[in-house]
Amino acid sequence: MAEDWRGERMKNTADTLRKKERGDGEGGDGEGAAEGQSKMSKALDSIKVGGANGSGAGEGEEPTDANAAQRTAHELDLTSLTFPSGSHTMTNKKCHLPTSSWRAMHPGYEEVHVPASRSPMDPSEILIPVSELPKWTHDAFSGMKSLNRVQSKMADVSLKSSENLLLCAPTGAGKTNVAMLSILNVLGQYRKEGVDDEKDAMEEEEEVGGEEGKKSKHEGHFDLSAFKIIYVAPMKALVQEVVKNFSKRLGPYGVQVRELSGDSSLTRQQISETQMIVTTPEKWDIVTRQGEGRAYTQLVKLVIVDEIHLLHDDRGPVLESIVARVIRQVETTAEPVRLVGLSATLPNYADVATFLRVDPEKGMFFFDHTYRPVPLQMQYLGITERNAFRRFQLQNEICYEKAVGQRKSGNQMLIFTHSRAETGKTAKALRDLAMERDELSLFVREGGATQEILREEMSTVKNADLKEVLSYGFAIHHAGMARPDRELVEDLFADGHIGVLCCTATLAWGVNLPAHAVIIKGTQIYDPSKGRWAELSPLDVLQMLGRAGRPQYDTEGEGIIMTAHSELQYYLSLTNLQLPVESQMIKSLPDHLNAEVVLGTIQTIAEAVDWLSYTFLYVRMLKNPNLYGISDKAAKEDPTLKHRRTDLAHTAACMLERSHLIRYDRRSGALQTTPLGRIASQYYISHTSMALYSRHLRPNMADIDLLRLFSMSGEFTHITVREEEKLELSKLAMRVPIPVKESPSEPSAKINILLQAYISRLKLDGFALVSDMAFIQQSAARIMRAIFEISLRRGWSGLAKLTLAFANMVAYRVWRSQSPLRQFKNVPEIVARKLERKSDIEWARYADLTPSDLGELVGVPKMGRTLHKLVHQFPKLELSAHIQPITRSILRVELGLVPDFEYDVKVHGYVQLFHIIVEDVDGENILHHEMFLLKSTGAEDEHTVVFTVNIMDPLPPSYFIRVISDRWLHSEAVLPVSFNKMILPAKFYPPTELLDLQPLPISVLGEAALIKLYSFAEFNPIQTQTFHHLFKTDKNCLICAPSGSGKSACAEFAIMRMLVNDPQGKCVYVAPKEETSFNTYLDWSKRFGSILRPGQVAQLTGEVAPDLKLIAEAKIIVCTAKQWDGISRRWRQRKSVQSVTLFIVDDMHFLGGDAGPTMEIIISRMRFISAQKQQKGDATQQLRMIGLSASLANAREVGEWMGVSSKGLFNFSPKVRPIPLEIYFHSFDQSNFASRLMAMGKPVYNAVMRHSEGKPSIIFVPSRRQAQLTAIDLMTYYQSIEGETFLGKEAIPEEVAKIAGNLREPALQQVTTSGIGFLHDGMVESDWEQIMDLYQKGSITVLVCPVDICWKVKIVSHLVVVMGTETFDGRERRYVDYPIADLLHMMGMASRQGIDTCGKCVIMCHTPKKEHLKKLLYDPLPIESHIDHYLHDHFNSEIVTKTISCMQDAVDYITWTLLYRRLSKNPNYYNLQGTSNVHLSEHISEMVETVLADLEASKCCQLTDDGDVSPLNLGMIAAYYYVQYETIELIAASLTAKTKVRGILEILSHASEFGNLPIRQGEEKALKILARNLPQKLPESAQFQDPRTKALVLLHCHFSRKSLSTDLRTDQKRVLCDSINLIPAIVDVISSNGWLKPALAAMELSQMVVQGLWNKDNVLMQIPHFTKETVERCESYQGEDPIESVFDILTLDDDVRNDLLRLPDEKMADVAVFCNNYPNIEVAFEVQDLDDITASDPVQISVKLEREVDDEDEDDEEIDETQFGKVAAPLFPKEKREGWWIVVGDTKTNSLLSLKRVTLQRTQKIMLEFMAPEEPGDYNLTLFCMSDSYLGCDQEYSVPISVAVGDDDETSGEESD
Repeated sequence: MAEDWRGERMKNTADTLRKKERGDGEGGDGEGAAEGQSKMSKALDSIKVGGANGSGAGEGEEPTDANAAQRTAHELDLTSLTFPSGSHTMTNKKCHLPTSSWRAMHPGYEEVHVPASRSPMDPSEILIPVSELPKWTHDAFSGMKSLNRVQSKMADVSLKSSENLLLCAPTGAGKTNVAMLSILNVLGQYRKEGVDDEKDAMEEEEEVGGEEGKKSKHEGHFDLSAFKIIYVAPMKALVQEVVKNFSKRLGPYGVQVRELSGDSSLTRQQISETQMIVTTPEKWDIVTRQGEGRAYTQLVKLVIVDEIHLLHDDRGPVLESIVARVIRQVETTAEPVRLVGLSATLPNYADVATFLRVDPEKGMFFFDHTYRPVPLQMQYLGITERNAFRRFQLQNEICYEKAVGQRKSGNQMLIFTHSRAETGKTAKALRDLAMERDELSLFVREGGATQEILREEMSTVKNADLKEVLSYGFAIHHAGMARPDRELVEDLFADGHIGVLCCTATLAWGVNLPAHAVIIKGTQIYDPSKGRWAELSPLDVLQMLGRAGRPQYDTEGEGIIMTAHSELQYYLSLTNLQLPVESQMIKSLPDHLNAEVVLGTIQTIAEAVDWLSYTFLYVRMLKNPNLYGISDKAAKEDPTLKHRRTDLAHTAACMLERSHLIRYDRRSGALQTTPLGRIASQYYISHTSMALYSRHLRPNMADIDLLRLFSMSGEFTHITVREEEKLELSKLAMRVPIPVKESPSEPSAKINILLQAYISRLKLDGFALVSDMAFIQQSAARIMRAIFEISLRRGWSGLAKLTLAFANMVAYRVWRSQSPLRQFKNVPEIVARKLERKSDIEWARYADLTPSDLGELVGVPKMGRTLHKLVHQFPKLELSAHIQPITRSILRVELGLVPDFEYDVKVHGYVQLFHIIVEDVDGENILHHEMFLLKSTGAEDEHTVVFTVNIMDPLPPSYFIRVISDRWLHSEAVLPVSFNKMILPAKFYPPTELLDLQPLPISVLGEAALIKLYSFAEFNPIQTQTFHHLFKTDKNCLICAPSGSGKSACAEFAIMRMLVNDPQGKCVYVAPKEETSFNTYLDWSKRFGSILRPGQVAQLTGEVAPDLKLIAEAKIIVCTAKQWDGISRRWRQRKSVQSVTLFIVDDMHFLGGDAGPTMEIIISRMRFISAQKQQKGDATQQLRMIGLSASLANAREVGEWMGVSSKGLFNFSPKVRPIPLEIYFHSFDQSNFASRLMAMGKPVYNAVMRHSEGKPSIIFVPSRRQAQLTAIDLMTYYQSIEGETFLGKEAIPEEVAKIAGNLREPALQQVTTSGIGFLHDGMVESDWEQIMDLYQKGSITVLVCPVDICWKVKIVSHLVVVMGTETFDGRERRYVDYPIADLLHMMGMASRQGIDTCGKCVIMCHTPKKEHLKKLLYDPLPIESHIDHYLHDHFNSEIVTKTISCMQDAVDYITWTLLYRRLSKNPNYYNLQGTSNVHLSEHISEMVETVLADLEASKCCQLTDDGDVSPLNLGMIAAYYYVQYETIELIAASLTAKTKVRGILEILSHASEFGNLPIRQGEEKALKILARNLPQKLPESAQFQDPRTKALVLLHCHFSRKSLSTDLRTDQKRVLCDSINLIPAIVDVISSNGWLKPALAAMELSQMVVQGLWNKDNVLMQIPHFTKETVERCESYQGEDPIESVFDILTLDDDVRNDLLRLPDEKMADVAVFCNNYPNIEVAFEVQDLDDITASDPVQISVKLEREVDDEDEDDEEIDETQFGKVAAPLFPKEKREGWWIVVGDTKTNSLLSLKRVTLQRTQKIMLEFMAPEEPGDYNLTLFCMSDSYLGCDQEYSVPISVAVGDDDETSGEESD
């Protein structure tokens, strides 16, 4: 059954959403209803015709709309349009009652009786038994036999379809179960495939063991992480009841139900674990308003709105706003959300249905009073008595009479009163009347059991009023009673011992206690938000009446309403279905509009007008225009009320603009939010209050002024001071700590006093005052937080600290002067008081006291330990800061935070928030603010936060860094940062002017062959200005210009000069990034390749031997900095390195980044080589250096260091671009990264729409996953808003669709057809090429890329959007900023030379980062050297090549670097205290000594006392294999003679090379899961946030051939490429220790890495397409020879082989290639002078290796020797050449005697030499021939030797070799 729904559910949602439904003609206002309804459907239809956003006149609209464009919007007077009586608005004039009703007049009151209405059940009506529902749903209805009438009628729709529903039914008709059915519908959609009902049935029978069995009953059957359900209930009490009910019933399904209301907020963690959230409308509004909430609102599949007739109430607009938000979200994202509305009976339910987008035929259900489970007979008493005292008496007498009447029939009754005090008063009055009239026995029988029970229970009662009346059979109940009292009353009433219960409305909502009769005693309730007595909300009345009649016992119930005579009509209408629900939206329109603008869902007035068409207000305006102030004429002329909506939107926008909440451009109609608007929306503050704050806030306000301002807030305008309160208020005014200036009769004074009284925990008498105080306190913390945010935005430090403190004072009800420990729950008042008296001890010193000291301090010794624990649980951070000036105006601060308290999740929650505030020296201005999150998981660790601060001019003496807890008073750490010793960096030289020159045509190159290289006609201004220097001279040159300026052409000028002038010339092009060098190589090999011989443009591979060959032959060599470092380290031996004549370094601004140190070393080395050559007089070939870079601030020093004269330095400003770039910044306040990205979704779409103008756009996002999400978002936005796609103008949709069909990724297929593509690193090559091709042809115009491939994609566009400027770093577990070089590069892509006149770039970032980014992107980049942290490996390599042989050499070596030039220019950056020569030389000597000492400690080199340095074996290995010295040290220290493969694998994964593997968001979890399923367990110490553990897991997965996610695959490739380089180094370290077994194990590991198998796997698994099944077939093959090795596959007959392998031909071909490539090596060896071996003498073994080649190949003359030795390894990421280790060892003693590594083409001869053993005798040695790439082709041969006794004298002469 579940299967049918799955198909069903998606089918019609989309259709129903697109159609705006017609209403249905039943119900409504008498005769006109049908006509009204049809009018309405016309109007709704015409909106639909007019396009989704209501613009453009559709066919259905009348021609009068043609002049609508010219019509200007008018401002309306919104206050005159609101209903003055709010929820009490009554729009029907007369009330029709049932025929059998009657009236009667009594003294003082009039009585109206309406008899109960019943309807017999229709015989055709069938109640559906629960057993007929699907099996798995039964648990939700345990204890029920069948559904009731209402539920039975709705079962099909609610359970089996996903239609929107509206159910109107009387209270108690079982609406909850209808909600339950719709929840089960959602569960059904996420029920996992293959969970069959039969299994369920079996489980049901097996189920034993009570609750535990029940919990996990359906575990794993549902995909619980895929959906969320929201249940909106109007009252907190109701929310709690719903949570209780549904938690129990949904428990068996594993569904978590949680409450989210005013004072219970959930953490992100809890929200992600919860499937059903029960919440109040306001709270859900706040959650969806903030982008924060959007992270989980996306999963919402069902929204249930209970009591939706709340629309009529003052809180109605909130409901309108959230429903409109849901429907609009559905339409923009096309992800269906089902809306289910539950309501009491109301006449205009059809309107509500239209508003909820319910299909009247399918989803609208209306049940009148006859469906009440117990029919209700109603009495209305309209009291005419004027005198207040007599009225009170009269009410009590009526209550008494009715009570007596009920007791005579033996019934119980509830009396609802409207204040807590009133319950007691009423109960006592009734008791007194009963005593007076001697009728007590009616309530409790003398001597009966009841009397006994009541007397017994009396003793336990705490409440005085209750004690007085309980024994007489009366009781009271309200929320102010203690819980045991309340529960006692509930139990006694349920058991029938209490006859009359006086209670407040909470009983009606929270506790389900039905009684036969209910009296509502008076309908006025005190409403603090209005500051007066107001009528009860209809909601409460209906809820209270719902408690009349007990379904099990009564045939009918009685409801009695006592009200003022004037209100009689209202209550008659209300309870007899004649009170239409109206919309109250106009009143709060501006605030709701602001929320949508902040959310980004409304950005123009047109969108606001459209938004209004989703509200209930619109539905009602169409239906009843006059009521909403629209004349008939206007309604006729404007059938869709578009003018009216425009006026409303315009009015609201103007009001918001006057309050500074939005910017409203009247010309274009654009609406833009402001920081104030964001704060108002987030903290739910009205626009009037925000305007007030923004006008009156001052930076230096004290608490007196702050409280005055607070008390003037718009939230409190209705609060008034009554006569009877004045006395109490003046008493309180004396007791509150902060003086109140105004007289207590002023409302603002009252608010001020009450807030202080609340914090001081003072007791109040007056009932109204208590509720006023509660009302004020609810808003207080919120308002204080809002003012705090405003002061942060304005940079006012004092006010920010004050308001944050106030917000917490309200939250904890503690003053700042009180003991901080009061913030813990369990500190006794007396102890806190004693602590406060000891004010001479500062709070900071408490931490140093011992438990006994604290105990003595408070005079309660046994409290000592508790206090000590609390003091140490108090949040406290230790701060340390490292500051570095970057330029004269920017300071980089690295703040270290160490939590110095005991983190307890029970006390602190999962997260503690802190504000980091940097203040100027006076503590007045905030220079920087950001949030810091301390998670419980990181409570032990040190955290680092890096930020930049502007440096003031003139330089102040110091700044202060404050870290203040967001939730704890007094938790504040301050760190002064002194600038006394600070030396600011030198001033920068101004940039080079761009001259206004005539652009040069390409013909200036002179040679026809060179001119052909360019496709354009003339060079751009930058190329023109540098041309002469590059093409006509041989001088060094540095060109700094923004990326995208055509600098690569400048480099080409120099290459062309070299090609033309220097036949022997050799050019090396070095780039820091592999991607850049690869793209350059592709470009140059195509272009220069056309004029040079093949092989003259080469790209290095990173393997030494082949690279040297390439360099020798090539003219243009392209490589990365690292590759060139590896090659040029041994430049003295390598002539080809010395013969380089042109050295080009690209992207030199990377000197400040990760690749910086390596670049710095190679540039310094090339300068050094050229200087050495000049000294030797070999100056025939000068080395020319060309540097290309982004604009640098200190280009002059970089130039001087590279040997560039001032003429050759071109440092253009970043603003100078051949094509101007417009940069737009867009900042976002959300502090959470994920929600910030969500909030950027719509703005990204808007940016593309606004700026791209149909030209190509690129969007950069932080991660691969985000790329896919953003692409899909863009597609859905465009389709839903514009209904179009992003395909290019020339694109043919059919062709694009065809290409899309061939793509591998499903998400990519979907978006490509809409003209959007996305790329990422792990993509299939073919997909990548097709998308790039479509983009370059202009078929798709939007490309979304993760930031990590920005260097790999070589494309340009008109618009670049950078969505977020941070990415997650799992190693540090925080978000880090993009490198500035990446940002500059991305910006540079926004320029299409020759096409655009200007490019555009939109950068979206977190608000605190905006100013800093602006500075960095608009100003030239300052570059500092980082080589001081990376000297070890470079020193080591120079020691090995003997460039450094003593301390002095090392110091000289440093003078060649950029570091040396920068030390004196920005000393503080390098921790230097001064700039004198003494300072410098000391600093450098100390640096050199430290580095050399480290190298000596790790046994890489040896130091003598004279300061001479010589290399050691480990150092040589490290330099040869390009391995970090720490890694070699680790390898040497960890290996033992017994290490096995597993040990070597762990050592390998701990190499420092893997230390910077990225760890992305959520990867720790993924790695843990992978690790669980690996065949070998990880070591105990494995930490999953450690990159080295990640490397280990990835290697394990490689050997087990586990499939990985795209990101992990990319990382795995990197690990494999590094490993294959590290393993030979491990082998060499082992062999220098002379251990045989570990060496063989390491060689096996190398084979495992290349082939992706465990060493114990069958060797046949290496063959492509072989599976476990294939191998099993081969193993069980019964031929003459068993199949054991790869060669055996070759020798089989074809038909036998085909039967065993069962592969199609193309796969068979792969097998053939592999098997033919599989090396078959003949090994021949002989021991030289075998008969003449003496002890301790050298022994030589000559070994000849020969590759066997097929006979057919032998005859081929042209056999290409270079093709031999290519490894066939489908799982290894790059091309690999075979290597062989030839080893001689003694297996008995585990000693390795000799080892050589060879590469083999056809044949190879080698000589192995080792010392003969010292003891004479016969030895049986073994010769191993080990492959580094294939499993199963290793060979071993026995080498017997006999050693004779040696002659000492002879050997001594020979040993010297």
